[in-house]
Amino acid sequence: MLEANRKAPDFTLTDKDGRQVSLSDFLGKKIVLYFYPKDNTPGCTRQACAFAAAYERFRSQDVVVIGISKDSTASHQKFAQKYDLPFILLSDPQLQAIQAYDVWQEKKLYGKVSMGVVRTTYIIDEQGNIEKVMPKVKPDTNAAEILAYLSEK
Repeated sequence: MLEANRKAPDFTLTDKDGRQVSLSDFLGKKIVLYFYPKDNTPGCTRQACAFAAAYERFRSQDVVVIGISKDSTASHQKFAQKYDLPFILLSDPQLQAIQAYDVWQEKKLYGKVSMGVVRTTYIIDEQGNIEKVMPKVKPDTNAAEILAYLSEK
């Protein structure tokens, strides 16, 4: 896991519409960068829908929300349409950003060990530095916890 108070690794990935998006495109804005395991799974769907429900509150604070998984752009497009997700979803099948942010880790499920994305959220400040790291977040409360944190600032 990366730590706060260091430069956020830049990356360029493809969004659900096939456009190239770089983290550095958003310098000057606060960014909520959340990594999640897979589109259309129960936890990931609840997390994405919670971000969608809170999206106007993020926008009103000039905060950019970006979700990243290793799913394809086509999968992201269907996921965003199905749940009316208004924020950026980036596809990272080569694990470029996923590994740069150290969220590709060993996971255990029912005694079986495999590699996968550990649900993690980074808040990145306007200068491109990691302001806060939220490891192993809960899908249902992640968006609300971020809004509470931002309102304390």
